[in-house]
Amino acid sequence: MSSRALRRLKGEQRAQAALNALKLTDEDEEEQMKSDETAHKQKNISNIFELIGEADVDVSVSDEETAERLIDRKQEGAPLEKDAVKDEKSNKKKKKKKKKTLAEIGRDDLSVGDDIDAFLETLEKKKGMSYQSADHIATENRPVLYVEHRNLNPETELKRYFGARAVLGDQRSKQRQRQFHRCTWMTIFKDTWPRFSRPGISMSLVESKDGIQHFTFEHNRDYQQVQFKFFDAVESMDPNNFVVLLQLNPYHIDSLLQLSDVCRIQEDQETARDLIERALYSFECAFHPVFSLTSGTCRLDYRRPENRAFYLVLFKHMTFLEKRGCPRTALEYCKLILSLDPDNDPLCMLLIFDFLCLRCREYTTLIRLYEEWEVHRNLSQLPNFSFSVALSYYHLSQQEDISPVENQQLKQKSNVLLQNALIMFPGALMPLLDLCTVQPDAVVSSHAFFGPSSQIGQPPALSELVSLYVGRCHSLWKEAGLMLWLEENVRKVLKRVDLHDPYLEDCQNKRKQRYQSAPRNIHRHVLMSEIKEATATLPLEVTTQPGMGFDPLPPLDSIVSYIRPERQNMGASNESTLSLFFRSLLPNFNLQVTIATRSSLYPDQMVDQHLEMTSECHQRSRQLDEPQRQIPSEDLVS
Repeated sequence: MSSRALRRLKGEQRAQAALNALKLTDEDEEEQMKSDETAHKQKNISNIFELIGEADVDVSVSDEETAERLIDRKQEGAPLEKDAVKDEKSNKKKKKKKKKTLAEIGRDDLSVGDDIDAFLETLEKKKGMSYQSADHIATENRPVLYVEHRNLNPETELKRYFGARAVLGDQRSKQRQRQFHRCTWMTIFKDTWPRFSRPGISMSLVESKDGIQHFTFEHNRDYQQVQFKFFDAVESMDPNNFVVLLQLNPYHIDSLLQLSDVCRIQEDQETARDLIERALYSFECAFHPVFSLTSGTCRLDYRRPENRAFYLVLFKHMTFLEKRGCPRTALEYCKLILSLDPDNDPLCMLLIFDFLCLRCREYTTLIRLYEEWEVHRNLSQLPNFSFSVALSYYHLSQQEDISPVENQQLKQKSNVLLQNALIMFPGALMPLLDLCTVQPDAVVSSHAFFGPSSQIGQPPALSELVSLYVGRCHSLWKEAGLMLWLEENVRKVLKRVDLHDPYLEDCQNKRKQRYQSAPRNIHRHVLMSEIKEATATLPLEVTTQPGMGFDPLPPLDSIVSYIRPERQNMGASNESTLSLFFRSLLPNFNLQVTIATRSSLYPDQMVDQHLEMTSECHQRSRQLDEPQRQIPSEDLVS
């Protein structure tokens, strides 16, 4: 007999027992119930297969409930038939099925929980929409120059590309042996660095007004003495002096900057980047407790020499990050530099902001900055923003998760912006095609609007901006689809030119009036970027003056907090060749000072002897300066 038939027979027996129990007395009923319970328990325990199959059901309780329900139905006058018993048993089966399904779900959850990656993936799928909406709302509420701490670490971006195991490598095993240092956001202390000690830099709060806090770095007396030695090393023009100075003061900022430039010129990029990171760590350890990198309300005045080094370290670190393949992290540093002085923008970070946004595909960030700052900064008058914003709209129109209507709107917007950019800056087309190794159409190259006259007739400041944009961003235009889109809009521009569109005359008047001379911060940005196409367009007053890597083109209205003591005048008048030779070996050598010192230490007789020796030295040096008589070849033979 099958198990199902056995259970059905047992159910009928239980129902019959319940009917008989109604006819018994109270005492007999209690005795009968006890006997039935013991019998069922014995049967359940003796049948192992039934115990396994019904382990999650309490049979005794269910039987009592069945008897009570049957008694209630008889009192109400309901018929007691086999169907009623079947209904009660079907309810039991439904309960069993529900419990089994719950158990199966629990086991599935446990199986998912065993695989952590799969479990996290399921959580992301379940809550992805809510997270995306929350992030979208939070991004819209944040300022456009908001800086995130986690994005200041390049490892965050590298992990996203290559995975944590490929980036960290053996660092996890070495963490136990690592010494504990101060927790910093911008860089991490390396074991290869010298032991850190306070170099003498501190930060103080100058003023707080309208929610904006102005800070400044300060140098103590010991750091000022090291700074004076650094100036002497710069004048010596010997890089080895920077190495000696850093051996004694391993966290001197300007020495790290200058030596980093030397290593970069010698193509030692790893050492150059390491020196910049060390300077960045030294600055971050000197931060004021109230100074914040992410709030966007902290300001540093570039006119103070102590603050300029922080700007330069951030800029060079951003450049290394971009070359390293971390454009998202470099964009975060660009925001940080721009937030330190957004009104003056001493390093002109707006000229590289668009390039970094396009590199890391942050198109909405670029468009948002353009829309918010266009009113008071006229960003459309910069070639890089005119072309890059149009390029951002084009990339947004190529996304697959947008509707056809939105796609058409974005494509139309990008076409209009690109045509306006070509009309406003016609001299950018031919150099752009040249660097992209694209041969222009004969109709375009022979047209007067895009011909050589468009480049020759540009004001010097406009030529500098156009050359900077083309030299930096030409690699972004090398896609085949972009070239087809550019060619299409160039033909539309030529039609507008032939039809004498009024917008052309308006742009021509703006080019003549607004680009007469470039401000000092643009020249400074071009010098620091080292893009040869733009460096060749710098004016003579910039290229002829001496420039230092630790302070390129300092502001004309600098705020000096301490002055370097004047050195004694070491004029070269009436100096012999021998004295000049000694000065080449010892820059501090001065013959007159030496004689004066000796006269105070020796008697008059000794002074006379020194003067005689000095006159003999002068005579010998003059003899060396005179051209020697040529010896005939016969004398040489003899």
